[in-house]
Amino acid sequence: MNKQNIKIFLVDDDIVFLKSLEIEFNEHTKYEISTFPSGEECCKNLSQHPSIIILDYHLDGINEKSMNGIQTLDMIKSFNSNIQVVMLSSQDKIEVAVECMHHHAFDYVVKSETAFMRLQHIITNILYYQKMEIELNWYMSR
Repeated sequence: MNKQNIKIFLVDDDIVFLKSLEIEFNEHTKYEISTFPSGEECCKNLSQHPSIIILDYHLDGINEKSMNGIQTLDMIKSFNSNIQVVMLSSQDKIEVAVECMHHHAFDYVVKSETAFMRLQHIITNILYYQKMEIELNWYMSR
């Protein structure tokens, strides 16, 4: 997998944060980036087969009836359990992180000035694990 083949969805109802994250990714990586302001919009586009989804924990800022991050995470995992999801939140609470892990998120990142650097590191780890899994499966099938 080269970086041009990696499709990343960014999902956040905070349009300013979403746009700044999109700019960071476009300026500093070669991933294909798509942005969505809601969990519903993200889920409508899962047929595009994203490799990784960066998903906000709270997604009800614009509309209280919108799916929240956990509901969106569950929908993503039911669509394809191999899509890796990294949860983002402004909350630095262990309970929130644990809840995300219980719903099969790959990791949890607190929104801060270092969030983009943490996300880059996590994405590198995800891609490394995916590559190892492909190689292991190849060896096991021989």
